[in-house]
Amino acid sequence: MKKLLLLIVLFPLLTFAQTKKQRKAQEKADKITITNIQAHIKYLADDKLEGRRTGTPGETLAMQYIVDQFNKNGLQPKGTNGFVQEFEINEGKQFEDSGNEFSINDTKLELKKDYFPLAFSANKTVTGIASPGLREKDEPWFYDVKDVLAENKSNPHFDIYDAIIKEATNTGKKGGTALIVYNSSSAVDNIQFNKNDSTALADIPVVFVTGDAAKKFLDDSTGTYDLGIKVSLTHKTRKAHNVVGYLNFNAPTTVIIGAHYDHLGYGEDANSLDGQGQIHNGADDNASGTAALIEMSRVLQKTKAHNNNYLFIAFSGEELGLFGSKYWLDKPTMNIVPNYMINMDMVGRYADDRKLTIGGYGTSPEWGQVFATATDKRLAIKFDSSGSGPSDHASFYRKEIPVLFFFTNSHPDYHKATDDWDKINYAGEVEIVDYINQIIEATDTKGKLTFTKTRDAEIRSVSLPVTLGVMPDYGYSGTGMRIDGVSKGKTAERIGLQAGDILLQLGDYKFVDVTTYMQALQHFKKGDKTKLHIKRADKEIDFDVEF
Repeated sequence: MKKLLLLIVLFPLLTFAQTKKQRKAQEKADKITITNIQAHIKYLADDKLEGRRTGTPGETLAMQYIVDQFNKNGLQPKGTNGFVQEFEINEGKQFEDSGNEFSINDTKLELKKDYFPLAFSANKTVTGIASPGLREKDEPWFYDVKDVLAENKSNPHFDIYDAIIKEATNTGKKGGTALIVYNSSSAVDNIQFNKNDSTALADIPVVFVTGDAAKKFLDDSTGTYDLGIKVSLTHKTRKAHNVVGYLNFNAPTTVIIGAHYDHLGYGEDANSLDGQGQIHNGADDNASGTAALIEMSRVLQKTKAHNNNYLFIAFSGEELGLFGSKYWLDKPTMNIVPNYMINMDMVGRYADDRKLTIGGYGTSPEWGQVFATATDKRLAIKFDSSGSGPSDHASFYRKEIPVLFFFTNSHPDYHKATDDWDKINYAGEVEIVDYINQIIEATDTKGKLTFTKTRDAEIRSVSLPVTLGVMPDYGYSGTGMRIDGVSKGKTAERIGLQAGDILLQLGDYKFVDVTTYMQALQHFKKGDKTKLHIKRADKEIDFDVEF
């Protein structure tokens, strides 16, 4: 009886001592993690990496750093070349200020705003004197599309691009040295620069003068104009790199843990919010997630959660449209049975007014049980059921893999040159890493999680008056806007659009890519009715749309 009483008295003391020991061990582990995370972010967000823009020497430096850390942490290399999986990003045809010029009567027009070359234009320099009402041999010719648009107003098969190609061919054969295209009417002409155009190049330069510029510079149809034209089109590709490492416990399923490491460089891809020319270090976006990924690869070496293997992927090309994650899913570097995917994107700015958002809560019914087990009273958490969103987890969700997306929300430095390492909440990021480890341990005995589709929020890059409710496939390199997914309950689902459909025209407005699709939506408002023209496999289909 005395022994029993002694045990009753000592048990709380022993428990307290054990808890204190565990707490000290965790504090020691956290100190190591916070030191490492700070070192990772300081390196990745250093000016010498020049913003880690995809396909640049800065991205290569970041890639090599991640390779070294994965190797140091004992991961198995699972890229196509060691830890690295190289892939190509096709940027299509491009034109820049340095190689393109157009002047009328010694006034230099502004590229993109006043004019642009068409994608099948020859790369040449031409000067001459011309009039819209007169076509002379060895001089530039004008082509006003006003009449051809009026003639084909009710012709559903008419393509203005084909008409211009035909006109350019005839111009070259008859001795014209260039073709200046413009539209003096108010009719929608759908003349655009199609970077993915594969039409054979014309023999002469072909440029389009925008409506406002035509009114300003070509206001006299009988006048004579002194012209100077220089066209220089290039076809650009980039080499990007995913970094892939594997922790093998010989388990039947694998958890994928990912973060993108690319950023904006100097803002050359028009995705900066404070202009080009400055280094965008991207400490939070997403050196923070990459640092967390590296530390997860170290910490999980000692995990007791051995019922899953762990595949760590640092993605590139995310800022351009989730290129790296889509590429890995299309061409995986190893055969695995995916259990679920964890994505960490911008996890470095936790604060009282910026809670930790966990997306993907609705992608598996087991997540509710998991989060009931894995709790962290230190973190204020907001849950979002959607498996979609503007980061790499969306690519895995589209493949019907349960996902979780960790994100400490946007802030005034987002996509600006001011997103620097000294603004990171390092202690907060360590808490998030610890919390993710709890979640991984809580899923360890649950087997393969069940996937459920969620009601998705549509990805929007601009404020639009109306939407169809589709997810663009940013990696598509053909003409039109291919759908990567359809949001539940939105217009696209109601009318029967499907993933893989290529959207070509909405009402009078044709589009050649995601950007021109967004521009077309700007012409509509809620309540408008119109027709949507798409291509599905080898068939073209029209849908009635009401916004």
